Amino acid sequence: MKLLTPVAIEPLPSRLGRESRFFFVGSCFADSIGALMQESGFEVTLNPFGVLYNPASIAQSFARLESRQAFTAADVICSEGLYTSFWHHSRFSRSSPEEFLSDANAALQAAADAFAAAGVCVVTLGTSWVFRHLERDMIVSNCHKIVAREFRRERLTAEQSARLLAPVVERHPEKEWIFTVSPIRHLADGAHGNQISKASLLLAVEQLQQSFANAHYFPAYEIMLDELRDYRFYEENMTHPSHLAVEHIFECFRQFAIDPACEEAIAAARRAARAARHRQFQFGNPSSNQ
Repeated sequence: MKLLTPVAIEPLPSRLGRESRFFFVGSCFADSIGALMQESGFEVTLNPFGVLYNPASIAQSFARLESRQAFTAADVICSEGLYTSFWHHSRFSRSSPEEFLSDANAALQAAADAFAAAGVCVVTLGTSWVFRHLERDMIVSNCHKIVAREFRRERLTAEQSARLLAPVVERHPEKEWIFTVSPIRHLADGAHGNQISKASLLLAVEQLQQSFANAHYFPAYEIMLDELRDYRFYEENMTHPSHLAVEHIFECFRQFAIDPACEEAIAAARRAARAARHRQFQFGNPSSNQ
């Protein structure tokens, strides 16, 4: 008896070894898989601008990394007494403009070096919906709780998303580009609205695959919906994958992208990481020393 409907996954033509340098960008699902890759001993740069959800923000972030154009006072905004920019996630918010610019530009230069050196870019698309700041006429990566009347909400078509992402893939034929669509559902527009948004992203990636031999698709979205359709694979909010689900999808990703010869080293690295966390927990627990 089959209790799952497994998703057939064709591995990469040339699977990747431990010498590969990875650059993960995109939604919080990219954070989850990227963190597990780091724990597995791979060299990973993870979301240098913070979490990014839509193709436009991801595309403009890659362009910024390529240009290395420093952030200036003109980019700084203030929200709830903290300073940041529309390019960044709220984790970059600082108590002064000077501190924000110093940290943001240091992160930019380090990330630009990492992007230039990376052989593999993993891009996780979360939603087709974007927010355009009206005064600046720019699609923002984060609204930072600024009043809604300053923005216009738009939905990118599949063609628009593909046109935004295609140039960076075209400029870097030396890199392997792995695209995936986040399995985290955005239900503010209802279940059907979420499906329309995700379908647009899937069609955009299909266009990229048809245009570039180095553009690939990993079906995280399909694995979550088809293989892991039971609610025990979701967190309490019923939209985010549980730890068990993320581990299963990560195992599928390894089979898709990573040379099987790396599995023993991956297992050893993860055991060492878990042991280090356990020692840290014991050290921080007063009762463990009594």
